Amino acid sequence: MKIGRILALIFVFYTVSFSQNTFEFMRIDNSARAGALAGTFTANTDDPNVIFYNPAGLNLVENNSISFSYTGYLESIKLASLAYTSEIKDLFKYGAAIKYAGYGTMTEADEYGNKLGDFSANEFALILGAGSTLDQNFYYGGNAKFIYSKIADKSSTAIAVDLGLNYYVPDELLSLGFSVLNLGTQLSTYMDTKEDLPLDIAVGVSKKMAHLPLRLSLDFHRLNKERDNFIDKFRAFTLGAEFTLSKALSLRIGYDNERRKDLKVGTFSGISGFNGGLGLKVSNYTFDYGFSSMGLIGTIHRISIATNL
Repeated sequence: MKIGRILALIFVFYTVSFSQNTFEFMRIDNSARAGALAGTFTANTDDPNVIFYNPAGLNLVENNSISFSYTGYLESIKLASLAYTSEIKDLFKYGAAIKYAGYGTMTEADEYGNKLGDFSANEFALILGAGSTLDQNFYYGGNAKFIYSKIADKSSTAIAVDLGLNYYVPDELLSLGFSVLNLGTQLSTYMDTKEDLPLDIAVGVSKKMAHLPLRLSLDFHRLNKERDNFIDKFRAFTLGAEFTLSKALSLRIGYDNERRKDLKVGTFSGISGFNGGLGLKVSNYTFDYGFSSMGLIGTIHRISIATNL
């Protein structure tokens, strides 16, 4: 077995067991743009993939938009997502999305190491969201989710909701976001133990510079997570910077503080936690690429294509 595969399996096991949650794939960034910005998307206002981060952002996405994303994760893990936004005029904006994770084929064996065959594992989530205006420049939104997971002949299902708020100040090119993600419960369990969903309370701010082709974003995630002290509550922050080089080309970089600390091996961190990517607009289509470093474990590559209908 390759050392990269061993490290990847250790990372996946650590993530699932330490968090004591199920459906952890819901935390993974699928969008190439969002991934390049380290998931700093809570205050986003112009991308249909905001449905995965803050349903209130649906209110500010212009036109009917659709985005497809594909992620080559670690080893044989593949992820994909599809997000769509539209509106019922003079009533509300709405969106629909699907998120999928496939973990490939693995060998099944008994406690003595005898091979019994192969099995596969996969997960998906179906999402319906809607939002409207609460007050001038103040928006709200919500998602309903159905989540399914299958490992060999075992499966689990869950229902959840997302809740979000967004305050947008057009004169300042400033957006403030707040969201509660994956608030729900399992309907059926793998075995007899009921597990928690990956609840995430997040706040974010995004500011477009008035005299520079630059948008800066800052998110704080997992504010609900128990920490040793109050300052550590803000450990899971991400930073993103998006440079508009021309009407057709954008450059993005991002930093994930918690991921960098979690992936540190001894004194070595490499470039773990750092992300980057490009966006290219051709006619009515936008092509995005995102890169994320997982340190010694490997790298993640994402591609997305989006258009207005």
